Amino acid sequence: MDKKKIIIAILPVIAVLFFLYQFSAPEGKAAEERFVINLNAGQTEIITKLKEEGYIRTEWAFKLVMQVRGFLGQIKPGGYLISRGMNAWELADILVNHPYQKWVVIPEGLRKEEVADRIAEQLGWADSKKQEFISTAEEGYLFPDTYLFNLDYTGQETATRMESNFNEQTIEIFKRAAESRILNNTLVILASIIQREAGSEKEMPLIAAIIWNRWLNDMKFEIDATVQYALGKPGNWWSSVKPEDYKIDSPYNTYLHKGRPPAPICNPGLAALNAVVDSGDTEYFFYLHDSEGQIHPAKTYEEHLENIEKYLK
Repeated sequence: MDKKKIIIAILPVIAVLFFLYQFSAPEGKAAEERFVINLNAGQTEIITKLKEEGYIRTEWAFKLVMQVRGFLGQIKPGGYLISRGMNAWELADILVNHPYQKWVVIPEGLRKEEVADRIAEQLGWADSKKQEFISTAEEGYLFPDTYLFNLDYTGQETATRMESNFNEQTIEIFKRAAESRILNNTLVILASIIQREAGSEKEMPLIAAIIWNRWLNDMKFEIDATVQYALGKPGNWWSSVKPEDYKIDSPYNTYLHKGRPPAPICNPGLAALNAVVDSGDTEYFFYLHDSEGQIHPAKTYEEHLENIEKYLK
């Protein structure tokens, strides 16, 4: 057989080997590394990143694997342990079925039970792990943020991670609070109230100033959010307050007890914490929000009653 016939005969074999090569591992042996997929990352963006970082040989081969396996569009944001020693089939399985970290977004103003619910839903926690989180977490000190949590974290480890983040993010605020002789627990308690009461970050300093005015003038806070916290129960953590609720026997009822509540009522963000320290001065002692969420302050109780008649009836 001449050389030309030999070449023609082996071309299909070469083509098959070349085709299969595109699905093979880029390296023979390689250690596992963390590969993070950001929130809102698209599938094309993810596959491009895999190619750029050397985890796959070609994008088209990996896309073909995803299509054959029925995985198209199923890679979720999170953290994965992958290796350049994995072939395309192994890599696809890891990225679809075996994350080791998942993103959890925690907004401002949630109480720790609500935080636990969000984390449990995203990470697939059993009820026992959620209860461990609730029993060990410190209300007010679970920093609202976007987290990439390990799936094997215990409830306590998750709470510790959030509390450590709080400490890191608030160092300067606590320094300024100390300079103003504001105790640490007072700062967080007042910030938690402001977080629940304010309709926007813009009005937080005003509400903070009003709360300071009432406290320094030996007036009760008389804030609905604290009563809501006392009334809160699973499925209805922040119920509407009815007239009879103002008589509830609770240290969080600021209509019955003077001064701040004994502990935070939610987990505040930086804007609310800053508002406590940087509230400034105001002549107002009262405020309310109308049906559209607009705040209306008042200097006297008589003016406050007028605002109630004008905006709430």
